[in-house]
Amino acid sequence: MNRQQLLLNMFQAMLDRLGPSRWWPAESPFEVAVGAILTQNTNWGNVERAIANLKQANALSPRAILGMPESELAERIRPSGYYNMKAKRLRTFAGWLTEYAGGDIAALAEKDTADVREALLAIKGIGPETADSIALYAAGLPTFVADAYTHRILTRHGLMPEDADYHTMRDYFMDVLPQDVPLYNEYHALIVRVGKEWCRKSAPLCAQCPLNPYLNGGTA
Repeated sequence: MNRQQLLLNMFQAMLDRLGPSRWWPAESPFEVAVGAILTQNTNWGNVERAIANLKQANALSPRAILGMPESELAERIRPSGYYNMKAKRLRTFAGWLTEYAGGDIAALAEKDTADVREALLAIKGIGPETADSIALYAAGLPTFVADAYTHRILTRHGLMPEDADYHTMRDYFMDVLPQDVPLYNEYHALIVRVGKEWCRKSAPLCAQCPLNPYLNGGTA
């Protein structure tokens, strides 16, 4: 079985067991981008509390974030941790978005994916995973998000060495899968759900996992 067929079969196995994910949980594309920045080095529950604070202040827009004193912004996102640093990152991102796309994330969808990704990566504090999350989930551009769950699943299934870097994992999918936003969106979401439910960092539940048939080089 070639890599494309293997990855598509693994995708279908996860989808059959879990059903559609309907990610990313947010009310607007800008909220998605804010969440992608705030989720760095914390869990999603903390991000939700920080975003709720921003909503309470009607501060989920580039203009609102740029118009809010940085100290107030930091206090509102305190639940997400590293709040002073993240406040600076949010303001930098909001400024970039205003200059690059008139403050409208939807406008990013009209630009070249590689150009948008390169521009995002040039923003201080935005690394590959955050850039791809914003590009895919907020802007609807075809790029794959390869996170810690992706690394765990690929390495445990013998598909990637332990020292594989981010771009090697990302290319493992993008080199063979169709350039399809809904597919990339759902695939990454399913990987996260499988990683949380079965492919845990410690005490994984391999026997119950929908990807069990693909362990140890299995091709199902």
